[in-house]
Amino acid sequence: MKFKYAMPTEIYFGENSVLNNKEVFSKLGSSALIVTGRNSAKKNGSYNDVTMALKEVGVEFFLFDEVEENPSLETIEKGSSIGKENNVDFVIGIGGGSPMDAAKAMAIFIKNPKINADNIFDAGKLLAIPVVEVATTSGTGSEVTQYSIVTSNKDKTKKNLGQTVFPKAAFLDYKYTSNLSHEITVNTALDAFTHLVEGYLNSNSTFMSDIYGEKGFELFNFCFDKLLKSELSDEFREKVMLASTIAGIQIAQNGTSLPHGMGYPLTYFKGIPHGLANAALTMEYLKNFKDKTKIDNMLKCLKLDSLMDLEQYLKKLVNINIDITEEEILDYSNKLFSNKDKLKNHPENVELTDIVKIYSKSLLK
Repeated sequence: MKFKYAMPTEIYFGENSVLNNKEVFSKLGSSALIVTGRNSAKKNGSYNDVTMALKEVGVEFFLFDEVEENPSLETIEKGSSIGKENNVDFVIGIGGGSPMDAAKAMAIFIKNPKINADNIFDAGKLLAIPVVEVATTSGTGSEVTQYSIVTSNKDKTKKNLGQTVFPKAAFLDYKYTSNLSHEITVNTALDAFTHLVEGYLNSNSTFMSDIYGEKGFELFNFCFDKLLKSELSDEFREKVMLASTIAGIQIAQNGTSLPHGMGYPLTYFKGIPHGLANAALTMEYLKNFKDKTKIDNMLKCLKLDSLMDLEQYLKKLVNINIDITEEEILDYSNKLFSNKDKLKNHPENVELTDIVKIYSKSLLK
């Protein structure tokens, strides 16, 4: 048996984890750039907790609160300029995937002043100043992964920055998710579920990574039932946040697979939320497998008898209605198929016709 496993992020999980572990911040330096979206971090209490903790340990902070959904490289340049001007020691991302991914990217740009939107993808491996993440949704797993997914308007797509930036610490407190709408809760939970699926059914999967996948599926046996019943209790919020983090740990080892690569153009061109885009493609992706051995084990962990049972769950949770043509599907498929790095995580041979079929059966009415 051979495997590689790396998880350098310190995880602080539980109620009041930020204030109860505030010394983490002072160990990283005397000044920080806080990166958030426009409003949610202030409304859910996470920004207040972080700033209170920073004040109590004597860390100066500067705020950049302009991160949009699916953050662009232009936004990352703008935020990083504040960090450079104030010579910050570390970056704190507060929010869902967008602020957390943006925080990692800004940490790269701050550490490397000559890096910009035009040369980042050709820059080779770069170091970053330290990053701390405070998750306020349950789906992205970015708080424990090395990835930073950004929007490149030049390339007209979302893509991985191509750097390795593991957060030094991740704070996970489900109370920050308590006021999320049912829609956002569903979409982000679906993102976590697709991370589990794609990380588990992956050419890079190992005994170690499968432990996380299988435990995550067991949690989703509970979470799916509560999502369908709209019973979004504290117990649900805590368990889905744990499942999301477990899924993040798994994809930090293995990466994602076809639905993520296929979902990016649906988000960029059609405006479909990331988790929903992935989930819309998941059933046809699963049906396309020739070897169903691990799928059967996944269903066992979920306590489901068949893929049809899972399909019934997803049909009730995934509701998209978009105008998409066969020409667009072929264009998206060709772009994905031409990038072999995007296909290598799928454990079976992938043909262009497979990608077209998954898109078409998932999206064409």
